[in-house]
Amino acid sequence: MISAIVLTKDSSKTLGETLRSLSRFDDVIVLDTGSSDSTIEIAKSFPNVTLHRHSFSGFGHLRNLASNYTKNDWVLSLDSDEVLTDEAFEEIESKKLEDTKVYSFPFDNYFNNKHIKWCGWYPDRHIRLFNKSSTSFSSDFVHERVLDDDMQEENLVFSIKHYSYGCISDFLEKMQRYSTLFAQQNKYKKRSSIGKALLHGHFAFFKSYILKRGILGGKEGFIISIYNAQTAYYKYLKLWEANQDATCL
Repeated sequence: MISAIVLTKDSSKTLGETLRSLSRFDDVIVLDTGSSDSTIEIAKSFPNVTLHRHSFSGFGHLRNLASNYTKNDWVLSLDSDEVLTDEAFEEIESKKLEDTKVYSFPFDNYFNNKHIKWCGWYPDRHIRLFNKSSTSFSSDFVHERVLDDDMQEENLVFSIKHYSYGCISDFLEKMQRYSTLFAQQNKYKKRSSIGKALLHGHFAFFKSYILKRGILGGKEGFIISIYNAQTAYYKYLKLWEANQDATCL
């Protein structure tokens, strides 16, 4: 048996579709970190969902906490803007899961109703199915991952659909949040400066638009490349500020 976990905060735009894709699981844990929209009501409307609340303490810690709430040892982790396809569900249901393995899914990433195949968004693959008695998520504040040391990764065929950015405001909100988390996680661990922030920003655009072929993606490729550049710039600018003991973070 497999349980599913989903972290939420103000996820009302996408959570319904995520939970519908998990309707065939008997145990789904939603861990909310302070939603003020209709996220809680949406989660409560699904009979197979158990809702928990916790203050934000870093993504790694929260995913492990949610995993601890599950009834089953096997855990599928989704974000609140991700959808498990029917084909992917049937694939994992047909598998004889092995405790020494972790299982990764290909990801189809969407923006502006388009499957994005540029800017480093494709191909994309992440480990999302694991046995909690064998491994767990890293404790990283952000960019956490399933620990796969001494584990064998099996690549599954069918995908998870990811609808991370529905509009430009989503880019801005995520840039603000993740740049702050990056600075908090790396304070006093990495050096930064205004010049370093500029260099990271310029290189991120070049990498996304040229090396990762964003130029072939039309306006979506350009927007994503600009977003990647600005995110890199503000990550290192906020880190520079944090290293000076500023109180803005």
